[in-house]
Amino acid sequence: MNKIAIFFGPLDGAVHKVAEKIKEAIGEEKVVMVPVKDATVADLEKYDKIIFGISTVGRETWHAKYNNDDWANFLPEIGKTRYEGKALAIFGLGDHVTYAATFVDHIGLLGRELMENGATLVGQVSTEGYEFDDSEAVIDGEFIGLPVDEDFEPELTDERVNNWVEQLRPRFGF
Repeated sequence: MNKIAIFFGPLDGAVHKVAEKIKEAIGEEKVVMVPVKDATVADLEKYDKIIFGISTVGRETWHAKYNNDDWANFLPEIGKTRYEGKALAIFGLGDHVTYAATFVDHIGLLGRELMENGATLVGQVSTEGYEFDDSEAVIDGEFIGLPVDEDFEPELTDERVNNWVEQLRPRFGF
């Protein structure tokens, strides 16, 4: 398919809200929204241009709730296909105040899983302008996707999304 798929989860929260902003910035007619809650590897294989949206909570919260999380069900599907030749990007939500030591870690978790299966990620973001202590999403000094903090920096979201979408434009062809 020529459309860009945004695989996101959970539904009806901040990730969903930011996914809608990305869809709007790209152009609604060019995007298909795919909630990860019920997605499968067959859904992944339909698209050559995919943006993933994931949230990060503290490790203790994640492990306590992991089995009930939309991404807990979908993450095993990631490893069931190959991603060579596909345009892939990730955005992730995190809380840089409460979870400064694990800020947007799940961008890193997801990104590494994708790269192990042949993915080349686009949409790296400088760490400048972000306050955090540590993040699994930082590789070679940059975030491997777009970090967003809707809890403590919602006023920065629109600008960050728009800048990131412009960065994706050449590789995603929209």
